[in-house]
Amino acid sequence: MPLLRAFILLSFVVLAVPAAEARQMDDMNTAVLRTIDKVSARTRTFDVPVGKTVKFGSGLFIKPRACRKAGPLENPEDAAFLQIWERKATEEKAAWVFSGWMFSSNPALSVMDHPVYDVWVIACKDADVKGDDAFIEEDTPEETVSPDTD
Repeated sequence: MPLLRAFILLSFVVLAVPAAEARQMDDMNTAVLRTIDKVSARTRTFDVPVGKTVKFGSGLFIKPRACRKAGPLENPEDAAFLQIWERKATEEKAAWVFSGWMFSSNPALSVMDHPVYDVWVIACKDADVKGDDAFIEEDTPEETVSPDTD
């Protein structure tokens, strides 16, 4: 009986270890994002380095904080932690629009709810992004300014 328990426990450990490794995702330095302006139907695809900010439309700012890609032997998956805020010309302070993980394989799982703009994660990659002048140094809104929780 103790030998059977040891065999079952050992089998469980051997089977569980590869499963834990299978969920490992690699950090990448660039997020590939696609945006759409629903009013003008204008779309853009950005390669944005992690930690840099890009402006889209009249005042939407997007900053990837992390970007991860599943290994080559896993199901295709890219995930990016994005912070998105809006600075309207008529308002003094910026307001959070979205802060969280977005997934390339299932964009509806974690979606930005905005009446004019949509943002999707297309991929994560390691890249040397040229043209740093396309990125801005827009400060992230203060932590006291948070998205509406309605």
